[in-house]
Amino acid sequence: MVGLGNPKPRYAPTRHNIGFMVVDQLARHNDAGWHTDHRVHGELALATIAGAEVVLAKPMTYMNRSGVTALALLAQAELPTERMLVVVDDFLLDFGRLRFRRHGSDGGHNGLASVVEKLRSTEFPRLRCGIGGPADGEDVIDYVLSSFGADEEVDGLVERSCAGIEVHIEEGIEAAMNRFNGT
Repeated sequence: MVGLGNPKPRYAPTRHNIGFMVVDQLARHNDAGWHTDHRVHGELALATIAGAEVVLAKPMTYMNRSGVTALALLAQAELPTERMLVVVDDFLLDFGRLRFRRHGSDGGHNGLASVVEKLRSTEFPRLRCGIGGPADGEDVIDYVLSSFGADEEVDGLVERSCAGIEVHIEEGIEAAMNRFNGT
């Protein structure tokens, strides 16, 4: 499971780091500690989620180079792309909405584009977490690198994402899609 984000502390509370927030919460829920793995250019945690051993990963390559970590992680674990779930922000979804997908395009997301490029495949599941969109005239980059508003229930979004991921692991992507897409 690869949560996309940016590694510096100044990016921690931003919309673009929702992927990091979700995998961090999964690690906390499962008492999994993070360690740096230079071979995959990221931080890893091993967790047992819904009875399955899961590697959680946070690329330390910055968003636009997330594919470097995804490729190295799959190669190290000797797993096919279909066994990796990527958790990512999506400003095209209303705040708080979730969308699990079996596969698909990068949808204009630079982090997903990097993963697609490095894996040479769009055949990996992903969870898009809705962060809402910028106001008219607001720059998209400024928006995704901004902090969440006080009225946005980020903890609820993270918790629902974690619940959806547990369903995905335990029952499969179809079950997660049926229960969580659009919520």
